[in-house]
Amino acid sequence: MDIIDLEVDGYERVVRTHDGESGLHALIAVHDTTMGPALGGMRMWPYASEDEALTDVLRLSKGMTYKSAVAHTGLGGGKAVVIGDPNEIKSEALFLAMGRFVDSLGGKYITAEDVNIAVPDLEIVRRTTKYVTGLSREDGGSGNPSPYTAYGVFLGLCAACEVKFGSEDLSSRSVAVQGVGAVGSALVRRLRERGAKVWVCDVRNDRAREVGDQYGAEVVSMDAIFDVDADVFAPCALGAVVNDATIDRLNVEIVAGGANNVLHEARHGAELFRRGVLYAPDYVINAGGIINVSVEFAPGGYDQETSLKKIERIPAALKEVWEISASQGIPASDAADHLAESILAEARRG
Repeated sequence: MDIIDLEVDGYERVVRTHDGESGLHALIAVHDTTMGPALGGMRMWPYASEDEALTDVLRLSKGMTYKSAVAHTGLGGGKAVVIGDPNEIKSEALFLAMGRFVDSLGGKYITAEDVNIAVPDLEIVRRTTKYVTGLSREDGGSGNPSPYTAYGVFLGLCAACEVKFGSEDLSSRSVAVQGVGAVGSALVRRLRERGAKVWVCDVRNDRAREVGDQYGAEVVSMDAIFDVDADVFAPCALGAVVNDATIDRLNVEIVAGGANNVLHEARHGAELFRRGVLYAPDYVINAGGIINVSVEFAPGGYDQETSLKKIERIPAALKEVWEISASQGIPASDAADHLAESILAEARRG
């Protein structure tokens, strides 16, 4: 296995591998380990090029640093991406090779579940590295982080409604949920249980119809979700969905969802702020999963009650961000970055 270091300003280490024997083509980015070892999920996606994958892994790993800082997990930020179609390239040999790739960083990066990677995949990875978290409860891990991410997003969305509309009551609210995978579908369930009207879409139409039928949500196309007249837009799929092509189409008061890197560029956060749209910064609202996994590192091991109590602090973290935004007259996305950077700076001072 050839491992090549890539020099990227502002990142502690970025490495790539292309293992011909297993077919593994992957990148790992370690952004910052000031707070602790870099924890971040492993994502598998059919990127059009390695450059596209590099852009994604860099954005995601930096987001993990900020996410862990604001959530006070005691961990740093990193990410791994595997290039390829999960329906075609998954194999035991590939995940064993990925484990060796993770292990080559000597614990500087710890991997976990992410898009198109499930616990059974990580169990194979663990055979060649010990730097894996989020495994099954039977193996002493914290299990699938998705329900915890969804719980935190739900709490954050309720907090956004309280700030914007004066109440957390969702019975008169409407939410457009983009993406109904593990996180999105769990969010839809909670929203419908609280009486919200919900629209859903997914890249898999059959999945969208299944979730729509199960929870009584209205199904729309992936493109039409941007035109829904709703109170909240909840992106729960891939990132960069608030961009030049979509921002003028949004007819909502709040953007709050489970996806990472929702804003294509920082200026889109500024535009939401200018328009009076309340934005819940992604790495603050979707920290539930990483919080849950981080509890595995606590003395005595994983405890669900401890995890839930920490996740239930997400609304307070969001309100702190919104207070900074309001008092300084800056976008919530910038306010979140300032908060994260101040926490990191304090940690560096010791």
